[in-house]
Amino acid sequence: MAQIKADEISQLIREQIENYESKITVDEVGTVISLGDGIARVYGLDKVMAGELLQFPHGVAGLAMNLEEEQVGVVLLGDYTEIREGDEVKRTGRIMSVPVGKEMVGRVVNSLGQPIDDKGPIATSKFIALERIAPGVIDRQPVREPMATGLKAIDSMIPIGRGQRELIIGDRQTGKTAIALDTIINNKGNDLICIYCAIGQKRSSIAQVVKILDDAGAMEYTIVVAASASEPAPMQYIAPYAACAM
Repeated sequence: MAQIKADEISQLIREQIENYESKITVDEVGTVISLGDGIARVYGLDKVMAGELLQFPHGVAGLAMNLEEEQVGVVLLGDYTEIREGDEVKRTGRIMSVPVGKEMVGRVVNSLGQPIDDKGPIATSKFIALERIAPGVIDRQPVREPMATGLKAIDSMIPIGRGQRELIIGDRQTGKTAIALDTIINNKGNDLICIYCAIGQKRSSIAQVVKILDDAGAMEYTIVVAASASEPAPMQYIAPYAACAM
């Protein structure tokens, strides 16, 4: 039987003490005190910021909206059917923002920038707040370059410049989506990043749009932000903000 030497034991203890690292994680947490219609009342988050993103159980996010003296009104972003009174809520420390960058191109994401196309996570560390002050008129670049849609009637009568806004309005089944999709497809190779934001549409319709863009090779320079009709109202509400931020 091997003998245990006191010097070896003391040496091992000394090495353990020298290599010891104390890791402490501090989180400010609150408690759900009431819940209804996608709105949660949270107690205990005294330092929460207006518009801050909060983390609920089961991967559900929340947006701090109504800051009161003793509680916070939070809009739940996602499926809140599993949330119960007494659940723990954590602060994230950042204002509501979405991931941005070249890594987003070619992906289908929800209003929070989370991928929903089963192609794995998006490896980006850049985030931009949903609501921020727009640059002034002097700071903006002038409209100098045209953006061709590929539709002769539009390009000849009402040409669109890069940086302009154009409203496509019409009754149902008159070709509004077709104009937008044709414009995206016709701009292949023109150094443009296209973002298609679908709000309140059926999932089957969104899947059909993605397939059309994919078959035409347009997903290589396109981001699709989807907030279908089955999504909660808050997710549909922030969808256009997320698309503009991207």
